[in-house]
Amino acid sequence: MTTPEVLAIIPARGGSKGIPRKNIRPFAGYPLIAYSIAAGLQAGTVTRVIVTTDDQEIAAVARQYGAETPFLRPAELAGDHTLDLPVFQHALTWLAENEDYHPDIVIHLRPTTPLRPQDLVDRSVRLLLTHPEADSVRGLTPAHQNPFKMWLLDGEEKPIRPLVAVPGIEEPYNAPRQVLPTAYTHTGLIDAIRPATILKLNSMTGKTILPILFDPGYDADLDTPEDWRRAEQAIVRGGPKMVWPGRPRRTMPEKVRLLVLDFDGVLTDNRVWVDQDGREMVAANRSDSLGINLLRQAGVETVVISKETNPVVAARCRKLNVPYIQGEDDKGFALVRLLAERKIDASCVVYLGNDVNDLPCFPLVGWAVAVADALPEVARQADYMLSRRGGRGAVRELCDLILIQENLEVQNDRNKNW
Repeated sequence: MTTPEVLAIIPARGGSKGIPRKNIRPFAGYPLIAYSIAAGLQAGTVTRVIVTTDDQEIAAVARQYGAETPFLRPAELAGDHTLDLPVFQHALTWLAENEDYHPDIVIHLRPTTPLRPQDLVDRSVRLLLTHPEADSVRGLTPAHQNPFKMWLLDGEEKPIRPLVAVPGIEEPYNAPRQVLPTAYTHTGLIDAIRPATILKLNSMTGKTILPILFDPGYDADLDTPEDWRRAEQAIVRGGPKMVWPGRPRRTMPEKVRLLVLDFDGVLTDNRVWVDQDGREMVAANRSDSLGINLLRQAGVETVVISKETNPVVAARCRKLNVPYIQGEDDKGFALVRLLAERKIDASCVVYLGNDVNDLPCFPLVGWAVAVADALPEVARQADYMLSRRGGRGAVRELCDLILIQENLEVQNDRNKNW
C-alpha cells in the first residue's frame, strides 16, 4: 500500500479589510498564518503544505514558517468576494500542469481559525480515507444559538415565521432546549476534500459530507478586532490544548518553591522619572507587595534579578523584603548560580519577565511567564502571558495564580490522607 498524498492548502490573500494585514499580524506572539501552517506540518498524515496568496510579504512569512509558496495567486482570485472554489481549482490545476502533482486528499486550513485541536487534521484525513463514499469531511461544533428558536421576517409589520420546523414538535420555538435536536455549526476550522469534488463536481463539499466534531472552546473566527482580542486572551492565558507554532507550552509546576522576577517592566511599568540631578524614580504597584507577602506565608520565596545597578532597585526590594541581584548582564548565568546556591530544583521555579534579556532564563525554569505588555519575542517563548501589564498588578496576578495552585495541592494532599 502506498501512503496517501495529502495536500494542505492555506488561502491567504493580502487585502483584508476588517483587520488589515491580519494573516501576518502577530497573534499571541506569532504571525496568524503560522498557526495554520503548523497544523499542517505537525499532522502525521499531511505530506505537503502550501500557501496560496497574491501577496509577496505573506508568501515570505509563510516560507519562514515552513510552508511552500510555489506560485502567486492571480489578482482576480484575491478580491473581497472571491469564493474558495476558484482559488482551490487554480491551485490544483497549477500543481498538476507545472509539477504533475495530484494529491489524494486536500485539506483546507483557513488562517482566520487558529485554535485547532492537535489531532483534528489527522482525524479528518483518516475519516475520509475510511469512507470512500464521502466527498468531504467538515469540522463541526455545537451551535451557540439554537436555530429552532430563530425567526424569518417578511417586514416589520408582518407576521414572523420560524426558521426551522421540527417533526413531532408543533412549536419548537416554545419548547425547552432539552427536547430539541442538537444543532451544529461549521466554523471553518478544517475541511478534508477529495480533489475530484473540487475539480469535477465544482464544489468544496460535494453531496456526501461527513462530520468531524470538536469542542466549542476552539470556535474562534477572527473577523473583527474584538474577535481577535478574545481569542488571543484565551490562548495566552492557558486556553485549550491546541496546535502551537513554537515550543510546546508547559503548565505551572505542581509545587512552586521560588518565584524569580525581573525588575524594570515587571515590578515597574518600565518608565523612569529623572530629576535635574540625575536621580531616578519609578512607578510600582502596591498590590504586588501584598501578593509577594502572601506567597512567602505559603512557603514560596521571591528573588529579583535585574540588569540595572540602581539605588531604586535596592530600595524597592528592601521595601518588599525580597532578596535581589543587580548589575547582571547574563541573567541566565545568575539564575543558574542562584539555584545552585539555594539547592532548588529548577522545575519548581517560576520566572516572570518582559524583555529579551529575560529569554535566557525561560528554558532554565519550570514555568516561564510574561507580562501582558511583553515584547513579541518574549510572548512567543513564554509558557503563559498575564492579563496585566508590568507595574500594573502583573506580579500580584501571578502570585494569585501560584497561590491557587498551592491551595489545590494542599487540598489534594488532605484528600489523599483522608
